[in-house]
Amino acid sequence: MIVVMEAGASPEVIEAVEARIRAAGLGVHVSRGVERTLVGAIGDERVLEPENFESMPGVERAMHIVKPYKLVSREWHPGRTVVDVGGAAIGGDVVQVIAGPCSVETDEQMAAAADAVARGGARMMRGGAFKPRTSPYEFQGKGIEGLRMLKRAAARHRLPVVTELMDVRTLDAFLAEGVDVIQIGTRNMQNFDLLRAVGRVDVPVVLKRGMSATISEWLMAAEYVAAGGNHRIVMCERGIRTHETAYRNVLDVTAIPFVKRESHLPVIVDPSHAGGKAWMVGALACAAVAAGADGLLIEVHPCPREAWCDADQALAPDEFASLMVRLAAVAGATGRFLAPAPDDRSLAPA
Repeated sequence: MIVVMEAGASPEVIEAVEARIRAAGLGVHVSRGVERTLVGAIGDERVLEPENFESMPGVERAMHIVKPYKLVSREWHPGRTVVDVGGAAIGGDVVQVIAGPCSVETDEQMAAAADAVARGGARMMRGGAFKPRTSPYEFQGKGIEGLRMLKRAAARHRLPVVTELMDVRTLDAFLAEGVDVIQIGTRNMQNFDLLRAVGRVDVPVVLKRGMSATISEWLMAAEYVAAGGNHRIVMCERGIRTHETAYRNVLDVTAIPFVKRESHLPVIVDPSHAGGKAWMVGALACAAVAAGADGLLIEVHPCPREAWCDADQALAPDEFASLMVRLAAVAGATGRFLAPAPDDRSLAPA
């Protein structure tokens, strides 16, 4: 931390600042300039709060110089983290695609969706069993039975599954059902009890950015998970809320290279929720990969017009297959490649 003293601050007030820093167990370095005196704290500055110094006589301002999100920052881990999910890597030189319907509806729908996901070349399957909805009267998901339907459908093609956890009380059920990746949705990005809970388990976590969250807030949410011991974290940009109303959200493409520079964690993008319209998904997905995204979370439904949730943004199977060809070209242009599909995609015995 650096404490900037006011012009003309007396030796006594400077000494008082020094004494408070030393009382916290840190060392002190004082730099006296022509107009200002800077008092620096040497050591783990996270034990100090800037506001405690800014209320002291003679202090102009105080600021941290070490990032508060230590465990997820490049300063702590300069290399790139690669998160392994059942042999499918998120991070590195691979662009991983996770696809599937917004919500789990029926066994027939999920089987058809799994076929489309595998045929298109995705390595992981998504599907919502518990659905956070703006209206309490809208479809809220199939719950635990939905988890089982998702697992049954994905198992036909040996696809790991990604699904959203909304309540810490259902975490044990997620673990019992063998959920491969736990998604923390935008509305729960700052549900700190939930973040602490997934930080205590050895299951990869996809952490979506809150709809109005800053990059720092998003990374601090990841820090909650990492602080619990779980470092298998994947950041997911899904569009933020701005003044614009022409489309659902604004995809913050700038966040992709910024977070990858700031943090060692992989970054994926959800182009479906960003645009909110199926015709936008392709352009946004290609832009995300071109900007360095490590993967994509794409909504695919066997019959989008019949989807029970977010029908406007879901791709049909043929649209998804066509997009995967385009994405392979974009990934190749950036020196990377789409994750190869499993060697054997044959259906498991009934």
